[in-house]
Amino acid sequence: MAQWRSLAESLGATEVTSYLASGNLLCTPPGPHMDFDRTLQDAVQARFGFFREVISRSGEEVSAALAGHPFEEIDPRFSHISFLHSAPEAEAVAAAARLETGQDRWQVIGREMHLRYANGAGSAQMKEAAITRSLGVTGTARNLNTVRKLIELAGN
Repeated sequence: MAQWRSLAESLGATEVTSYLASGNLLCTPPGPHMDFDRTLQDAVQARFGFFREVISRSGEEVSAALAGHPFEEIDPRFSHISFLHSAPEAEAVAAAARLETGQDRWQVIGREMHLRYANGAGSAQMKEAAITRSLGVTGTARNLNTVRKLIELAGN
């Protein structure tokens, strides 16, 4: 994560910090966040030799996603928000809705996919990767504990 933070700083980001070892980077980008996403993505490819998609949200957007979580929270580890690269098409959402999920639930709201696993992600009947593929967009999921911590670290 130190290299990840250093790379962001070298590209002009300020107030750079990270949380956990799963790619959670908090920073103030030097310009529009979508431009910085692509710049950081390209820099990762150039420096480390592999592609890693960068998906970002402002602190306000993360707070709004949490506030809009549509499912009852049984256990914050069982509820996730997948931050999608872009909002999926309505037809793709309808196609994904035909996938078997058992007692697990998901719902797309804008650029986020909200998930609730009945018995935790480790024993899920729902396959998030299959749903994301069906939606035709990439995403990165965090459980609600992590989402809350990111909001706290961002000062929102």
